Order: sequence, then C-alpha cells, then structure tokens
Amino acid sequence: MTVGPIALVGSGEYLPVMAEVERGLIAGRAPRYVQLATAAAPEGDASLARWHRIGREQAERLGVEQVVVDVRSREEAQSTAFAGLVAGAGLIYLSGGNPAYLAETLRDTLVWQAILDMHKAGAAVAGCSAGAMAMSDWAPRLRDIRSDNPTGLGLVDHVRVIPHFDKMLAWVPDMLRNALLRLPEGTTLLGIDEDTALVGGPHEWVVQGRQSVWVLGDGSRVEHKAGSHLTT
Repeated sequence: MTVGPIALVGSGEYLPVMAEVERGLIAGRAPRYVQLATAAAPEGDASLARWHRIGREQAERLGVEQVVVDVRSREEAQSTAFAGLVAGAGLIYLSGGNPAYLAETLRDTLVWQAILDMHKAGAAVAGCSAGAMAMSDWAPRLRDIRSDNPTGLGLVDHVRVIPHFDKMLAWVPDMLRNALLRLPEGTTLLGIDEDTALVGGPHEWVVQGRQSVWVLGDGSRVEHKAGSHLTT
C-alpha cells in the first residue's frame, strides 16, 4: 500500500473555500473523515463544539462520514478506544489552535501511532494552522517562539511552517526573524497563506487553494502560486 498524501494548510479547514482540497484528499480513499480538534482543547467546550460542528458540515458537503476523535489530554491520547476510531480512515485532519499543546498531547501516544499506521496504509493526513506547524519538528508556543528545541510530531521534519502567512507577521512580527535564526541546516521554512494548502509530500508538493506558498530565506521570499509544484 502506498503511503497517503500530506496536506499542510494555512487556514480554512472545514470551510466551503477549502472543500475541493479536502475532496481531493479523500477521493479514492475510504469515505471516513477522522477529525481531531485537540489543538483547541485549551479553549474549552464551546470552541471544540464549533470545530466539531463545522467538521460535520464539511463531511456532509463531501458526502462522507465524520468521525470525531475527541482527544483533549495525553491520558485520552493513550486510550485504545480513541486510537481505534482512527482505523479505516480515508482522511485524518488536525485542525487549528495551539501547536505546542497539540504536539505535546499526541507525541508518542496510541492515537498518534494509529494515525501513523493509517497514513502508511494510504490515508491522507492534513494539518491546518497549528496542525500544520505540529506535523513538522517545530510546534512553538507562540509567546515563546525563540525556543529551538524540536517539539513537533515530526511527520515532515525537514520543513517548518508559518501558517496564515499573509497575516501572521502582523500578528507576531518577530516570528519570521526568530524562525530563520534557529532554522536547522537542510530544513525549508514555508509561509502558507490563508485558504491555501501544500499537498503531496514528503518532498514533492503542489500548491492548492486561493493564494500562495512562500519559501522563506534570510532576506528572500520565493512565491509559489496555486498550481505550482515545489520540492523540499
């Protein structure tokens, strides 16, 4: 079985604007859309309920089954019952919130191993915003982005992601500078605009969605518009 594709998404998970990207990820795979809103768990029940609702709405648009894996803590991520829900997935999606919390909750757990196993068996795995950041080796606490310790889940450990790139630097002005200062040799730093995805992996990708993906260097930004191919 061929390993499934990966999607690193700047924003827009479960919204109509990204439905075609998600449709493409699950096409030809089991119509079982597994969703983890774990990154938003620190925001409380209302936030999680919103993620589950818009995830259900997207699954209905796509004509597939929504499966909510409602992991909110490391203890729950070690649950065999939650890990079992991942089985049979066609698409597994890590949505937005707190990247450090997401990575620390899932790393080296039964649920994360179940995700890896399904990915190796052909399921697509997508991460948006915090989810995209956490799938690299870099899932910073956004108030302490200077840390250079590898903290992510490492699914694509040769890239690092700044999501919401068309807006993020206005929100966190030092993010790009600090990310470049601590960028390991051989690692590609990517800025992914809102409503935009980088799909494929682990090294060959195509840009999909409304805007662009940027390869970021010291003083350089190389734009890759929708439809462009990119090697990392």
